[in-house]
Amino acid sequence: MKSTYITHNFTPVFDKYSRILMLGTMPSPRSREVGFYYGHPRNRFWKVISDICRESLPNTTEDKITLALSHHIAVWDVLAGCDICGADDSSIRNPKANDLDIILSHADIRAIFTTGTKAYQLYQKYCYPKTGIKAAMLPSTSPANCRVSYEELKTAYSAILKYL
Repeated sequence: MKSTYITHNFTPVFDKYSRILMLGTMPSPRSREVGFYYGHPRNRFWKVISDICRESLPNTTEDKITLALSHHIAVWDVLAGCDICGADDSSIRNPKANDLDIILSHADIRAIFTTGTKAYQLYQKYCYPKTGIKAAMLPSTSPANCRVSYEELKTAYSAILKYL
């Protein structure tokens, strides 16, 4: 599969009350198709977040935004653009980081979490030197990460609750 330069075109989800920042790597082809974060129907992100926040599973983009903001969660991605083959994070080349100051200068972010290893590695290389805020790595909720059970995801993602 040929890599294509993809430009991130979703606005970050946050408000001045956001306390944690959840960072993925880059929207997948399915997320770009539906126009919102973690858009693949088998991605477990929104189910995990709704379960640990004791809310019903959001179905619409508006419901997902409401869930995130009502629990002081900001959502964005590490990258503003990159060359990538489909949704294969290991194929990323020529990464360009998002300017996280867009969120950090307007919200009292108390913790940053990455949703997967590649997001963590890219954050460490391109964002941490500018933010000075350590990130905690959570397991990917992608359907490609089927080796991590749903219960393991819930346990790992529960770490965000102490900051909310």
